[in-house]
Amino acid sequence: MFEKEIAIYEQVRQEYQRQVVEKMSREQWMEYNEILFSAHSCAIEGNSFTVDDTRMLREQGLGMIPMGRSLLECMEMADHFRAFDYMMGQLQHPFNERLLKEVNRLVTEHTLNYRVPDAVAGEYTTEDMAAGDTVFGDHEQLVARVPELMDSTEKAIAGGHHPMVVAARWHGFFEYLHPFRDGNGRTGRLMSNFLLLRAGHPLLVIELKDRSEYISALKAIRTEGTDEYLISFFFKKATEHLMAEMEQKRKQSVPPMFLF
Repeated sequence: MFEKEIAIYEQVRQEYQRQVVEKMSREQWMEYNEILFSAHSCAIEGNSFTVDDTRMLREQGLGMIPMGRSLLECMEMADHFRAFDYMMGQLQHPFNERLLKEVNRLVTEHTLNYRVPDAVAGEYTTEDMAAGDTVFGDHEQLVARVPELMDSTEKAIAGGHHPMVVAARWHGFFEYLHPFRDGNGRTGRLMSNFLLLRAGHPLLVIELKDRSEYISALKAIRTEGTDEYLISFFFKKATEHLMAEMEQKRKQSVPPMFLF
């Protein structure tokens, strides 16, 4: 299953590696991706920062809050930067609960107590959860399955499964478990990208415009008992994103002719 999607993605990925990644410094490529990924991942959860706002905050810090943005949104974005930077420095770390909890702690460190005063960043929920139109299961039963999820994911990578399939399956099941009081979406997208980056793949950026399709694919795990839609969504969005960046570079390589 997914042989066609894998073949298309791998062809595009290799071309992207040659045209984009290998012609940029790693620092430049990662800074670009961090800003783009952070802007969209937080926007999916309701943050109003644009990509330009996110770049300004990344470059100038909290001393320059973009006009019209709240301090809470700024803190949320700053937390996301710290979590992303931590993730990038831990790519040799085992994919385990310690890593998962630390990423969630960093993602929610300065905003969690504003939203949930009695919660502890990086610790699992102590009560049942609900989000949007979804009521999750018994939190104790769901949290108890997290270690199994982390272990089985490491084994899947070692067993030769394609990193995109593993990242999507992990993400879908993690969101199903919803083990933290806040930041499950941002944590899940960061950790999925940890799996991709560790395998030498580009980041997967799920854009705000694709939020409805993304949420529908996640819901299908609960309503239809399948992650097929989410895996297909991951492959489609990854391929589209890489192709769009290559096309953008092609167009930028042919400057317009200015006549006087």
